[in-house]
Amino acid sequence: MQLIKRNVFGQALFLKRFLISLLGFVSHRRYNSFNQLEIEGSDIIRSLPETGVLFVSNHQTYFADVAAMEHVINASLFGNKNHLKNVVYYLRKPKLNVYFIAANETMSKGLLPRLFSYAGAITVQRTWREAGKNIKRPVNPSDTDNIGLALKDGWVISFPQGTTKPYKPIRKGTGHIIKQYKPIVIPIVIDGFRRSFDKKGIFIKKKGILQSMVIKKAIDFDYENDTVEEIVEKISIAIEQHPSFLNSVTKEALLEAEKLNKKRDFWEY
Repeated sequence: MQLIKRNVFGQALFLKRFLISLLGFVSHRRYNSFNQLEIEGSDIIRSLPETGVLFVSNHQTYFADVAAMEHVINASLFGNKNHLKNVVYYLRKPKLNVYFIAANETMSKGLLPRLFSYAGAITVQRTWREAGKNIKRPVNPSDTDNIGLALKDGWVISFPQGTTKPYKPIRKGTGHIIKQYKPIVIPIVIDGFRRSFDKKGIFIKKKGILQSMVIKKAIDFDYENDTVEEIVEKISIAIEQHPSFLNSVTKEALLEAEKLNKKRDFWEY
């Protein structure tokens, strides 16, 4: 008889519940006091099945984005309509089968990333970049298997661009995962996090910023006939990272930032 209940990755559920609640209480004022998080689409979260859901989102910081999503998911399931009030109640019994995909390199540095990792990370090896250098290596099959295992057990949060830089291409690996496991894919569009927090999403850079999170309806895929390229295209449009969303002023600013090789990119200002 198993004395300690564990999830599919062998993590003790009582410890995971404690960490999610603790990190949630500590971070709550970042979205509902120092800054305000404007939410749209909490009713969509409440309508989802218990398992087989993949959230895809644009990415602005390493940790603040996913922490906000954990808040929104649990608040929505508790019954909150587009707000994060009653944090004591909605974090009392958080949804424990929510996972997020993150680079192993990011989650292995420091105590806080390790705590975040235990709270729900599916760590994967980047195939295109490591230690600040461009690389090229094959996908680790165990990474894909772990994502499939998490989808079978619950919900998975993914940042398919694999970077916090805006308007970068969607990684094709996400398309292959969708073709293989056929999850319900819910797009999320976030904004304001880059202005509120440092790049890691740990320190508050500026107060009084209005952050936003829009949860959209599931993307319509033909899992059998859509190509990986078509899936990737639909995702980029749904999370508003397709080149068509760039206006001329934005394009010029991005090009100028790249030319000057700025340490802090244009989007932080």
